Amino acid sequence: MPIGLLALALGGFGIGLTEFVIMGLLPEVAADFHVSEATAGWLISGYALAVVVGALLLTAAVTRFERKPVLAVLLVLFIAGNLISAIAPDYSMMMIGRIVAALAHGAFFGIGAVVAADMVAPTRKAGAIAIMFTGLTAANVLGVPFGTMLGQAAGWRSTFWAITGIGVLALIGILTLVPRTGRGDAAARAASGGLRGELRAFRSGQVWLSILVTILGYGGMFGAFTYIAFTLTEVTGFAASTVPWLLILFGVGLFIGNTVGGKAADRNVDRTLLVVLAVLVVILVAFALTAGNQPLTIASIVLMGGFGFATVPGLQMRVMKYASSAPTLASGANIGAFNVGNALGAWLGGVTITAGLGYTSPIWAGAAITLLGVGVMAFAAASAKRRGKDRTTAAASGPAVAEEPAVVG
Repeated sequence: MPIGLLALALGGFGIGLTEFVIMGLLPEVAADFHVSEATAGWLISGYALAVVVGALLLTAAVTRFERKPVLAVLLVLFIAGNLISAIAPDYSMMMIGRIVAALAHGAFFGIGAVVAADMVAPTRKAGAIAIMFTGLTAANVLGVPFGTMLGQAAGWRSTFWAITGIGVLALIGILTLVPRTGRGDAAARAASGGLRGELRAFRSGQVWLSILVTILGYGGMFGAFTYIAFTLTEVTGFAASTVPWLLILFGVGLFIGNTVGGKAADRNVDRTLLVVLAVLVVILVAFALTAGNQPLTIASIVLMGGFGFATVPGLQMRVMKYASSAPTLASGANIGAFNVGNALGAWLGGVTITAGLGYTSPIWAGAAITLLGVGVMAFAAASAKRRGKDRTTAAASGPAVAEEPAVVG
């Protein structure tokens, strides 16, 4: 395993910690800035929206530059954002810090996925992407609970100072451990034709289908997860004090699913995504039906995290595969799609609760969204398989048969 992947994972750990740890510190932040809980919650929503903007616009702005220096600059932006948050004198400045840090999020994971894939052999690309995303899963398993405890014990600002330090370590790791150019990086950038070439990747219908699967598949899992604290306390009957430890189990599922999903996607990405998404639907339905049973709920939490995040390496790899020689912007766009899915799942889950359908309704909504994702994935896989057969037939027929432009599938 190239040691540079560990530097990318450390950067992912810091970014994941920035995104999620605020959830456990909202009461302290709200009290310090004298704002309501709902207003403090915009520090989460504002971050997510800024991730989407950064994933698209910032990635588009840097496609013509070498990727290693770009990753370093993104980490400087991330460090600056968390430093602003740590010293913010008021709520407005805190929001600015969150937005600055979030702008680096999508571009870092989008470009970092391309760099990680370029550092290994073609048969290990999804596994390399999974290693980078291991930092994000570790942030959920270890970073969030310990970051929350640190913030509660020494003040919420101490957590953001710690994240700033992690960003500095990740920056040093990127500068010293990641190769100046990943294998084929210079050639790939030349072949892509800059921003115009990167935009041409979106002529592929498979790129759009992959992004749609990301929104639906990940959005279904996140929609169920967003309101899980209410499900655990109001339906399952767990004490509120046990929820953080149950979420650690969810994080363990994320970690295992990410690792296993990456290895499986390297063997067959479409089959892996179809199977994992279909099983995720079954798990969500079972969770909704058995949410009143504590042992079964614990099992559902672990399995939901495992199968939910097992899709991530494959989804990212699939977009990059069909973006071909210009994968950077498409990779960034797919990171944005994960956050669009987060917003969709959380919104739909909130709608069902507001409608009085109960605290298991977000799980049912998540299952429905994921089922749509299975349908889109099945169509995408069938379309890709059919086009592959058409190309094989065209090649066997000789030069007299014209090759159809790869615009739709």
